[in-house]
Amino acid sequence: MSRPLRTLRLATGAPNLIVLLPGAYMKPEEIVQAGFFSAVEQRGQKLDIALVDLDMERITDGSAVPAVLDQILRPARNNYQRVWLGGISLGGLLTLCLNADHPGAVDGLCLIAPYPGSRLTTNAIKRAGGLGLWQATDEELSDPEFRAYRWLKAPPSDFPVFAGYGSEDRFAEGMQVISECFPEYARCAVPGGHDWPAWQVLWEHFLEFGHFAA
Repeated sequence: MSRPLRTLRLATGAPNLIVLLPGAYMKPEEIVQAGFFSAVEQRGQKLDIALVDLDMERITDGSAVPAVLDQILRPARNNYQRVWLGGISLGGLLTLCLNADHPGAVDGLCLIAPYPGSRLTTNAIKRAGGLGLWQATDEELSDPEFRAYRWLKAPPSDFPVFAGYGSEDRFAEGMQVISECFPEYARCAVPGGHDWPAWQVLWEHFLEFGHFAA
């Protein structure tokens, strides 16, 4: 059995939950300090939050996604009407990977500056002429990043997604590719880089997006 995941929660008895996965080497406490809990409280929104503590060892060995699924998302189904999954930077990529491999596990995605993946992945797609022309090989589909991009080629039209990033982010080119897989109303580019000031604004935009409360 995998080690228990540590979570930091805003629990108010709300009918909806968002599980947020952190960026690389990011602790849940940093997300709280950045005002993610207080933004929900100040708005009086009916939304609980579970911030997950994921160490790089779990992410590297591939045990992070199964642990989040088994320990957090599946149990949450018994307690919430709607369960969203989101992430910041690397957490956004993990969100896409989990959703691609486990369709129906969550009711929507919140992608805040989602890391586009390794150069091996993004360069292979570029060489094919872009995501629209790329066709995954069997070898590529052994990699969760490529499976995430296969899902991005044709996401369900009725599946709510928020995808935002800073326009000066060093990964903005790849993030734009991801965001353009979704309807225009679901995309959000704000001034800023790969840092908390941009991510805080994007979180506010997600809360305004509001599909989690539908």
